[in-house]
Amino acid sequence: MADERMEVDVAICGAGPVGLALAAHLARRGVEGSRIALIDGKSLGQAITDPRSIALSWGSVQLLEEVRAWPLPATPIHEIHVSRRGQLGRSLMDRAEHKLPALGYVARYGDVVDALARACDKAGVATLRPARVASFDEADDGVALRLDDGRTVFARVAVQAEGGVFGQQASLAQQRDYGQTALIARVSVSEPAAHRAFERFTEEGPLALLPQDGAGANNDGHQYALVWCMRPERAIDVQMLDDAAFLTQLGEAFGTRLGTFTSASPRVAFPLGLNAEARATARTVAIGNAAQTLHPVAGQGLNLGLRDAAVLARQLARGATPSAVEGFMRERAQDRRLTIALTDAMARAFTVAGPLQPLLGLSLAALDLVKPARLLLAELMMFGRR
Repeated sequence: MADERMEVDVAICGAGPVGLALAAHLARRGVEGSRIALIDGKSLGQAITDPRSIALSWGSVQLLEEVRAWPLPATPIHEIHVSRRGQLGRSLMDRAEHKLPALGYVARYGDVVDALARACDKAGVATLRPARVASFDEADDGVALRLDDGRTVFARVAVQAEGGVFGQQASLAQQRDYGQTALIARVSVSEPAAHRAFERFTEEGPLALLPQDGAGANNDGHQYALVWCMRPERAIDVQMLDDAAFLTQLGEAFGTRLGTFTSASPRVAFPLGLNAEARATARTVAIGNAAQTLHPVAGQGLNLGLRDAAVLARQLARGATPSAVEGFMRERAQDRRLTIALTDAMARAFTVAGPLQPLLGLSLAALDLVKPARLLLAELMMFGRR
């Protein structure tokens, strides 16, 4: 095995949802599965059992449908309630205004990976896992990727789709440390609001509650996925609280729109920041978190990455060439810039103390009254810049 050499059109480093989606879209567009290599350091079993919750926009669901990775266990979002803690004003986005069955869905990471992996397996995509890329050498006609087990994959184009999390990445051209940590958990409430998601801005960062009652395997009985952003030093203290004290502080931060918080799963935490750069050479390109790690506000990171995957597949299906990489970079530039700017502005604007805070609260009320602006924002969240 140490001297084994594989030749493919496209090698994808990272078999998370974005890398898998790229492989599935390539196969759907006619690229032979044996000409696509998926390389990942985790086993499929490890990835499928990942319990994290992720938000899929309506546009992302359509992309999953294209590769027959939908339906999968997920909870639909019919409404999104946006508010500012301590200030008047709120905005409500409703599926009815867009004549859609849902604005998006909440699913488990493992279920999304499972559905996409099945689609790739059916297409005969060559999957190398667990395996890591130890080094690579780009030449005029392709890229030689040397794996840690001694095998070599030679690809006409190599795609970096393994991004990791902020704080564990190499610094890219556009970087900002938000001075926030996200606490992730699943929680239950006494008065759930079916299919309504909440995004509540506090002085320390946004607090999101995504409905996810009974969706997916290994259901733990909790009704909402929680993403609570706060200062790092406070996150350490809050994470160490017992459940009763944690639920009390969560109730104080969120309010009583869902009654009281009654139970919580164990909490995990990770640092938040912006780390982005449109990276490509003649024969390599980065997509998803490898190209842009975003703040989780509005849940745009994965959805932006899935759009990357769909467009790159369309370009590479015409030929794994430098011109395909160039075409991808041109086509994705606007959507990437706008989504990065929008999430960056939302992450910062509502958390900076000062005299403008009441105006920001009123801006939510104005957004609720000005229907075209509200519809435009929802369209951007669901489909990106088209």
